[in-house]
Amino acid sequence: MKLYDAVWAPNPRRVRMYLAEKGITVERRMVDLAAAENLQEPFLSLNPRGTVPVLELDDGQVIADSVAICRYLEALHPDPPLFGRDPLEIARIEYWTRKIEAEGYAGVVYAFRNRNKHMTDRALSGFWPPVPQLPELVMRGQNMWGWFVDNLDDHLEGRDWIATDAYSFADLTALMAVDFARATKLSNGDLPPALARWYARVSARPSAQA
Repeated sequence: MKLYDAVWAPNPRRVRMYLAEKGITVERRMVDLAAAENLQEPFLSLNPRGTVPVLELDDGQVIADSVAICRYLEALHPDPPLFGRDPLEIARIEYWTRKIEAEGYAGVVYAFRNRNKHMTDRALSGFWPPVPQLPELVMRGQNMWGWFVDNLDDHLEGRDWIATDAYSFADLTALMAVDFARATKLSNGDLPPALARWYARVSARPSAQA
């Protein structure tokens, strides 16, 4: 297997953190996003959407989505489980992962791609015809992020982890979102109390350095 990775992008980092938590080693090939290598051949032949990460299997098949990559690897390496230990945990982790992506991470992406001068005509990630920026989506993204932070802080009151009583893929996804909000200056780094305590716990894990 070969993982097509990128240094600063959040979804490749999500896969790297997952690999670190599982203790899985995969050959990596770095893709230069700054040089738009992902939007040119030969990368587009591998993934016509032009997004990273991509996992290329030994038989040439590809998986071009960070969650799908982790799901595939989870099926191959079930321990330690990051997607749940029983049907209810699986459902809770899936619920929170989707909620984090749709209500939190999406807000960060809206704000970042619609205000960053380097994203002019690239308001959607990947290989598209020119997509103009919409300034209104910056405010929507900022509002979404604020609501998400408040709701997640309420949920974490009295809890160590987001979805179950153990660290899971939902925590990993939330760390990706919080750190991306910081990196793109959507957040100044200040977090409400329960969320801040969770952030300290999750950031102390070795996988957070991936």
